[in-house]
Amino acid sequence: MTTEYAKLPPLDPSRTATIEAFGARIAALEPIGAQVSGTDLAAETAPPRDVLDALEMEMAQRGFLVFRNETEIGHEAFLRASCWWGGRELHSTHGIHPATPDGNPHIFRLSNDRRHGIPDVGPQWHNDGSFIPATFSHSGYHIIRPPERGGGTHFAHQGIAHDALPEETRERWARLSSVNSASGVVHPMVHTHPLTGRNCIWLHLGMTGAIIEKLPEAEGFRLLDADEMTEVCHTYNDILNAGLENGYATTFEYRQNDCVFIDNLAVAHRAAPEAHMPAEQQGLRIMHRSTTRGTHPLAPGFGLPQHVEIDGGNPFGSGVWQGGGIGFRWEEGIPMRN
Repeated sequence: MTTEYAKLPPLDPSRTATIEAFGARIAALEPIGAQVSGTDLAAETAPPRDVLDALEMEMAQRGFLVFRNETEIGHEAFLRASCWWGGRELHSTHGIHPATPDGNPHIFRLSNDRRHGIPDVGPQWHNDGSFIPATFSHSGYHIIRPPERGGGTHFAHQGIAHDALPEETRERWARLSSVNSASGVVHPMVHTHPLTGRNCIWLHLGMTGAIIEKLPEAEGFRLLDADEMTEVCHTYNDILNAGLENGYATTFEYRQNDCVFIDNLAVAHRAAPEAHMPAEQQGLRIMHRSTTRGTHPLAPGFGLPQHVEIDGGNPFGSGVWQGGGIGFRWEEGIPMRN
């Protein structure tokens, strides 16, 4: 894989000035992300729209924003702040754990102890909401209890990862579209980010049932076979993993009351392996996740439909066409779950 790629730009001075005029501050994190201070997430009145737009654009550029809250904030404040971005309203599609505060349907409560939250979620690289056409624009993470011995989240910048691929791979992936194994929704493997205009790779390694290839020099399409899908998934996994060494991915460890908001079209994420280790070993981990309504369908090109019947017969006659559950298992023995 090439090591030549365009890195993140510095924080934009005009956006930084807008944020500072409000009395807040933003600082770039390395290698990706940014930290915001001086903004009270518990306040019932949101910052002005120009401030939120400036923050949202920096989140689009750098992947995620961290708000380190010195005092405890409630789940309602976290959910209000989740509506500052993207579609500006919550869009929730998950199960409700019995320990969820007030049984709030917009909180996806996660834990390494099933008595306190839903366990084992998101062990492979993915973007939230791959099973719907207008995938979530943003996701939020509010750490209720960080484990004493580590258990964070890996974030990888999908725009830089795209640039880090060999040119031949970038060209081919631009002709690939993934099919969600649970819903049959089709998404492009390369899309243009709506705010930054940057090409980004996009694939759910825990819920893909097929990959459709547009033929390069002819009309029509074909399905990747098992060997080809295995290769694509491994390459995708490898290029995002490489960011941890090459400066476009990071392991974020949470502190009490942290809120992290991610641009779900700019960064992939996965739970660090330690996050799923037993509470007796790592300490109890509890996190609340929110998801924000998308602003537009993440639609495939080449005239492909946004939805196919993945649970029906293979319309191509050959290749992987696997509906239900985790979809195609690209490596035996690894944990796979949305």
